[in-house]
Amino acid sequence: MQKNVLDTDLHGKVAVVTGAGGVLCSDMAKVLARAGAKVALLNRTASKAQVYADEIVAEGGVAKAYGCNVLKAEDCKAVAAQVLADFGPCDILINGAGGNNPLATTDKEYYEDGDIDADTRSFFDLSPEAVTGVFDLNFVGTVIPTQAFVPQMLGREGCCIVNISSMNAYLPLTKIPAYSGAKAAVSNLTQWLAVHFCHQNIRVNAIAPGFFAAGQNKKLLYNEDGTPTARTGKILAATPMGRFGESAELEGALLFLVNEKAAGFITGICIPVDGGFSAYSGV
Repeated sequence: MQKNVLDTDLHGKVAVVTGAGGVLCSDMAKVLARAGAKVALLNRTASKAQVYADEIVAEGGVAKAYGCNVLKAEDCKAVAAQVLADFGPCDILINGAGGNNPLATTDKEYYEDGDIDADTRSFFDLSPEAVTGVFDLNFVGTVIPTQAFVPQMLGREGCCIVNISSMNAYLPLTKIPAYSGAKAAVSNLTQWLAVHFCHQNIRVNAIAPGFFAAGQNKKLLYNEDGTPTARTGKILAATPMGRFGESAELEGALLFLVNEKAAGFITGICIPVDGGFSAYSGV
């Protein structure tokens, strides 16, 4: 297999990645495998993760896909037991499962007079069930897998967790209040877990991706004919580097955080990978 960019050596390690059927997290699974880890790819739909597990194996790595609903404790516990039997105890947990729901998203950036009664989804039309679902998927969907896999890490050396936060955690983006709030909660949870488990040699950090033209973002960023949406123009104008990120550009931050030698004294942080978006004031 090809070398990783930081030459992080994960031979002998077991890595678990939730949400591994998606573009960004499947790429994370691949880079961990290239670093030598045995990788368990968890996804609600196992067949989606299986595609990427097969690619890892074809490259010479060790990987297996598992169907897992991160919102079901018993499901996560059962998969954790199976991963333990298949590969050994988990050393690295990547909590990448997440997503949004259109019913928890407003149609407009700004409320205007009359929107409450208009044929548009305003703040007052957001589905409470959808809002709860988005929060649960992103926040509770981080808590439950952590509860399932951390028992395999307790008291061992070199174990770590990497949660996937978002730019929304720094400042909420317009239209997506539920997703923004949920990712802010993930960043806060990252700090809490870092303190809670520090005496057990478990480091807990997060990565906050900026804007990547992949997966769930595509429909927000491009029209059906391939032309950029107005929202794309605003995003790129607020990103000093003037472009979207590529999934491979998350690899360096990931490999750094899981590298015990490079980041052994780092816990409770969130690294933005955003082309400067979080640093730019607009002027």
